[in-house]
Amino acid sequence: MAVAGRNQRGSGDHQLLHPHLGFPESTAKVLMSLCTDEGRPSMRITLSDATASGEETARLLLDDVPERVRLGELIRLRVREEVARYNASPVPFFSGLVQPDDSERLARGYLLRVPRTLDWRAQADAALRAFARNGFFVLVGDRQVDDLDEELTLAELDVVSFVRLVPLVGG
Repeated sequence: MAVAGRNQRGSGDHQLLHPHLGFPESTAKVLMSLCTDEGRPSMRITLSDATASGEETARLLLDDVPERVRLGELIRLRVREEVARYNASPVPFFSGLVQPDDSERLARGYLLRVPRTLDWRAQADAALRAFARNGFFVLVGDRQVDDLDEELTLAELDVVSFVRLVPLVGG
């Protein structure tokens, strides 16, 4: 239900106000477009991939991230985005958080034996399993987050780093 209200010029013209936000409907639509599906404010954050020695190997801007998000959901959002970018133009090389099936590990990504469309859900599930077995860890700023259920409060200036741990040869 919308509420009629006077416009700012005071001419007596009425416009519909959003019932919960108190703004004109057109303004409310713009404000809502800046929010995620859950109606929470969203933003663009920077994700960084790094080696255990601290060398940055990749950087990704991720849009539409809620200010408050659980680590597990952030990992899923990241994987969904990188797979969507790859699937837009599949090539033999995939630079993502986890290794796809039927691919070979390279220094900065994975070589797919046959370029194909990847399933982001399968990749996200593999990423969550990799996190659980310490295949990588996550830093928000300079703080390590080690619980997939931990709710993070992010700011646009935060850099979220994914530090991959490479298994030692022979064990």
